[in-house]
Amino acid sequence: MAFDVVMPQMGESIAEATVLKWHKKAGDTVAKDETLYEISTDKVDAEIPAPATGTLLEILVEVNATVPVGTVVARIGDASEKTTGAPAAATAPVPVAVAQAPLAAPIHPMDVEDDNSLEGRLRTKSSPLVREMARQHGVDLGRVPGSGQAGRVTKEDLEAYLAKGPAAPAPAPTAIAPALPAVHDPSAPTLGLTPALAVAPAPAIPAFAAGERVKVEPMSRMRKIIADNMVASRRTSAHVYTVFEIDMTHVARLRNKHKQAFEAQFGTKLSFMPFVMMAACKALRAYPVANASVDGDAIVYKQDINLGIAVSLDWGLIVPVIKNADMMNLGGLARSLNDLAERARLRQLKPDEISGGTFTITNPGVYGDTFGLPIINQPQVAIQGVGAIVKRPVVVTGPDGTDFIAIRQIMFSSLGFDHRIIDGATGDLFMAFVKKELENSTFGLE
Repeated sequence: MAFDVVMPQMGESIAEATVLKWHKKAGDTVAKDETLYEISTDKVDAEIPAPATGTLLEILVEVNATVPVGTVVARIGDASEKTTGAPAAATAPVPVAVAQAPLAAPIHPMDVEDDNSLEGRLRTKSSPLVREMARQHGVDLGRVPGSGQAGRVTKEDLEAYLAKGPAAPAPAPTAIAPALPAVHDPSAPTLGLTPALAVAPAPAIPAFAAGERVKVEPMSRMRKIIADNMVASRRTSAHVYTVFEIDMTHVARLRNKHKQAFEAQFGTKLSFMPFVMMAACKALRAYPVANASVDGDAIVYKQDINLGIAVSLDWGLIVPVIKNADMMNLGGLARSLNDLAERARLRQLKPDEISGGTFTITNPGVYGDTFGLPIINQPQVAIQGVGAIVKRPVVVTGPDGTDFIAIRQIMFSSLGFDHRIIDGATGDLFMAFVKKELENSTFGLE
């Protein structure tokens, strides 16, 4: 009897996945738990094992096809069994439900109660990009016909809905805003308030000219998700940056002195990153607004510190999360960091291991960067960039007040923060705290 292989659900909010690669072809023998295919979701890429031993009778979902969770993607059985030859219903292109929407579909504010049914939860748990687009346009996702599982609204659904609906009405001028003159003064700034005189958006510039020698490749699913999230973050947060010079000579001495005993005790190597992570955790406790999120006009202070650590992959970027990082010692941070980074490169992360982050650290310094100015990982409000640690000549003041030039191991570290809720002084105080910890703390090693 043939065994149906179904698309797994890699997390509560994930309703669909894309097949990236089949490791077997029809007719091949597969063993239970042997890698059968790879998938990509909004949260994670993963290798999916075969659920049973047998022969791969047929593949029903081809590479790069996106289908809802629960879709039969293949069948495994005895080699003597005949395949049905009928593809799974979900492999056919999903009809776009927005075609049935009324031509003058109104845009409604998001003021209705959340539907707690499975369908309602799937619709409102669309991708962060879709939710942000809906918020910006004042659209209730519950009113948008969706083409995903249980009517889940995709980006294409929302774009089609907005294209068919009327433009959102301009807000009425407030009493404090001065009325514009009936006759426009060319020398007077309009701030775009005079519709007939507003500057028209610049036309899109073609990516390449006719006859130009180019090679065009479609973006991978991960690259499209990264692109959408980065653009949405820049539109959402008021990005501001501060950069601090930190003397890492003290940390370098601690590391060199204890790294052999550390590896023997904890079974993992000691890099510079766990020191930075521990210093950041202490700073987040001292300045909790950096461990928060913005919800409308409210600030949501996260009580747990879940550190996201950006990991560069050959096929993109992923941010595994170390939960309750402030509760760990240096050994726990090092083990968690090395374990998550290794499993990220092997596509073995679980959905809950790349979600729930409250603050992110990225390390462009591993590639030699002096420092980086990274984009905030929504819905967080801050991200720390770690530059390369380089020996530099600096002026040092001795105990007797005498200045002299010394060779020190210097690192430039940046903090990108959301100016909506974090002021420049707070961002500087946060980084000053990190600097003091890295230059003076023993980190429990002595």
